[in-house]
Amino acid sequence: MNVIGAVKAYVEKITDETEPGMKVLLMDKETTSIISMVYSQSEIQQKEVFLLERIDSPNYANSTGLRYLKCLALLRPTQQNVELLCTELRNPKYGAYYIYFTNIIAKADIKLLAEHDEQEVVKEVCEVYMDYLAVNPHLFSIGIPYCLERLSWNQNALQRTVQGLVSLLLSIKKSPIIRFQSNSKLAKELGSRIEDVMNKESSLFSFGPLGHSLLLILDRRDDPITPLLNQWTYQAMVHELLTINNNRVNLSNIPGVSKELLEVVLSAEQDAFYAKNVFMNYGEIGQNIKQLMDQFQAKAKSHQKIESISDMKNFVESYPQFKKLSGNVTKHVTIVGELSSMVNKYQLLDVSEVEQEISSQNDHSTHLSEVKKLIQNEKIRHSDAVKLVMLYALRYQSHTSNETYNLIELLKKRAVPDPLLKNIIYLLEYAGSHARQSNLFDVEDAVKITKRFFKGLSGVDNVYTQHKPLLHDTLEDIVKGRFKDNLYPVVNNHSSGLRAQDVVVFIIGGATYEESLTVHSLNKNYANFNILLGGTTIHNSKSFLEEIENAFKGEDMRLRKHTRHLRNIRFD
Repeated sequence: MNVIGAVKAYVEKITDETEPGMKVLLMDKETTSIISMVYSQSEIQQKEVFLLERIDSPNYANSTGLRYLKCLALLRPTQQNVELLCTELRNPKYGAYYIYFTNIIAKADIKLLAEHDEQEVVKEVCEVYMDYLAVNPHLFSIGIPYCLERLSWNQNALQRTVQGLVSLLLSIKKSPIIRFQSNSKLAKELGSRIEDVMNKESSLFSFGPLGHSLLLILDRRDDPITPLLNQWTYQAMVHELLTINNNRVNLSNIPGVSKELLEVVLSAEQDAFYAKNVFMNYGEIGQNIKQLMDQFQAKAKSHQKIESISDMKNFVESYPQFKKLSGNVTKHVTIVGELSSMVNKYQLLDVSEVEQEISSQNDHSTHLSEVKKLIQNEKIRHSDAVKLVMLYALRYQSHTSNETYNLIELLKKRAVPDPLLKNIIYLLEYAGSHARQSNLFDVEDAVKITKRFFKGLSGVDNVYTQHKPLLHDTLEDIVKGRFKDNLYPVVNNHSSGLRAQDVVVFIIGGATYEESLTVHSLNKNYANFNILLGGTTIHNSKSFLEEIENAFKGEDMRLRKHTRHLRNIRFD
């Protein structure tokens, strides 16, 4: 089960099975993102694709076509896209159309397209199941930043999530048993909707008997800790500090950055260094950047020694690779340099150490003292100070000496904006102990704190990495046969069948790159199991808090019994 491989296979089918000749690839906003996650523009153009167009662009509607080109239309089967295609087919810009929908298309829509194809330019209409974003081989996203309204499903987000998961299952050819987190109405509703589609489209899901694969639907509210923590592996760290948006990172805020680096692509499919270092920790990245620099300097020196026609020929042949290496070195040195600068400037190692201790140990007085100390440190960012209070509030929500109120007062003294302060209460409403099925703070099972000493470049210090996401224990229970039916029942009480070895885990409310690392590690350690992870989106702490805030949009600041110790807080 490899989602990048699945999407690539469909793209190869689309580009290879049409007649030879120059083609135009016609996409919408979402399919453009789907393709760009796995292919660069130059790679697509190598498949005889002469032009890339957006059907939903105003400029496209006014453009003139090239009738000698074949059009490969790769679109989501939305009402808007069907209407745009009907308009296109009434006055076709191209000589022939091969239409590919990324999900199940209604027969009525196909009939509508046929009625508008008066010039008979449509040669083929197919379904290719790639209605999701393939992030890593084992990680996918639906690309929905906010999926809740007042802690219930936003209906558009629910429909899009159902479509994305149905497409995912069809692309990896699985007809799974569906289990859901028992205390989550969101998970149960999503599971039921997916099962309804599987029953309705049973001919598409005839991949063998049920029970050999599992779709496990979880709720982000069960583990609010993981998205709040600072990260120390390359991909996760870049997302937390700089933000990765569909494999792109905006570096325009870095002083003095060159025009070529205002936005860079981080794709393991297109970047060997990134592929090697995606899951490496901060110290190892420093070492590997140094090696990359040494490799580049050695090649640069060899290119300086052009003394013969043969040398010139070798230089010309190797120059594209040399230029690519040069760009890669510059990109990663810039990124790692900025990460290092932010870690030092905002004292993130100190922040992370306290975060990790709160998430892994039960020591109220020590944690309270450390959080107060960091709140009073002016070098700590407002956002990090607030996250520390959030972690404290979650862990010690029921503690008799809970001081969340006093910590919020300290935050107000350092002029933390009200929206950030409100997020503390939103978080407790969203994922306090009343909302969680699992015990996040089981002291007996807590991992004892350990320091990992990372040796590398100067300035790469020790970091704490002892936190394990709740997902780690859940998946270990699956692979070791300890899974509890009462906590994760089967949709519609069907028989659970055989013990599944192919597992798709989906997190409503977003997955994280730390959880992606967990899945990657388990796939390596348990060769007989194949695990995929997906989420409505891929969160860093900023986007996670934005999602929580959005889930309460329009709600009064009602404080229920689980936030009674915060009743006296007033916001301007």
